[in-house]
Amino acid sequence: MTQLSVRSVDEDFDEVTRPYRRELLAHCYRMLGSVHEAEDLVQETYLRAWRAYDGFEGRSSLRTWLYRIATNACLNALDSRRRRPLPTGLGAPSSDPADPLVERGEVPWLEPVPDALVMGESADPATVVTTRSSVRLALVAALQHLPPRQRAVLVLREVMRMSAAEVAEMLDTTVAAVNSSLQRARAQLAAAGLSEDDVTEPTDPRRRALLESYVKALEAKDVRAIAAVFAEDAIWEMPPFVSWYRGADAIGELVGTHCPAEPGGLRAVPTSANGAPAYAIYLRDEDGGWDAFQLHVLTVTGERISHVVSFFDLTLFPTFGLPMRLDAADVAGDAAAG
Repeated sequence: MTQLSVRSVDEDFDEVTRPYRRELLAHCYRMLGSVHEAEDLVQETYLRAWRAYDGFEGRSSLRTWLYRIATNACLNALDSRRRRPLPTGLGAPSSDPADPLVERGEVPWLEPVPDALVMGESADPATVVTTRSSVRLALVAALQHLPPRQRAVLVLREVMRMSAAEVAEMLDTTVAAVNSSLQRARAQLAAAGLSEDDVTEPTDPRRRALLESYVKALEAKDVRAIAAVFAEDAIWEMPPFVSWYRGADAIGELVGTHCPAEPGGLRAVPTSANGAPAYAIYLRDEDGGWDAFQLHVLTVTGERISHVVSFFDLTLFPTFGLPMRLDAADVAGDAAAG
């Protein structure tokens, strides 16, 4: 093969496969529960696909072919990996916010995914809503409790809307086995109480006001105001700490007791994760700057916040395109602009 023809094959492969990168990343993320591992598996998928591209005969669509490679790469990876839970998935009851925090850094915790990596810029509102719903933390956390092949069947059938015959071919199994796996997976998710969130559109002014109240209360470390923005049975969890907390008052007490910041010692920078509002939280240091501290992913249900997962993994900040430090001058400028 000449140098020119090799370059032509490479350019053709890149052109025809590039549009699927975001959805393949979302697929691998649902399977693995880790944005970092998902990115690695997408790279592996594209390398395998590039090597086999000359032999692609078009008996299935290019999209289906890529999903087959990605799904099997995920299943191979899951053979040697433990599931990724959130603290609520460990089976322990909610904790007393006055108790000491217990950290378990050895647990491979579930990670959030930046919307920018999996959403794209679709002009179709239905596509946007579907993608947001299919990567929400509650669903991805529930998927981690399924055996890997059941997880693959559920995602391919329910999220990607592939036929049982397509999925059977991908997984080298039968249509009957696919339907049986799907039924068991649905039953397990139903037993876990997973249901559709009451998702409010981001432009809803009530939602914006609620989020502004959350940020204001958190930055001021106003315990009473923090409790006021949460639903009565709201949940707060914060891997790598194993404890989780239920109830607006308990959440307010938790922040008041364990947050190391003084009033005015936190800054929240908006972002988005898993189709939900999120905030990068920065902690003021002795020099007057602000260091990366936590990443909060919120679930808003109705008129209140119903769930916050506070991630302490600072490697997530670069993944979200967030700086590890804010200068005092930048924070002052942002405040003046607001």
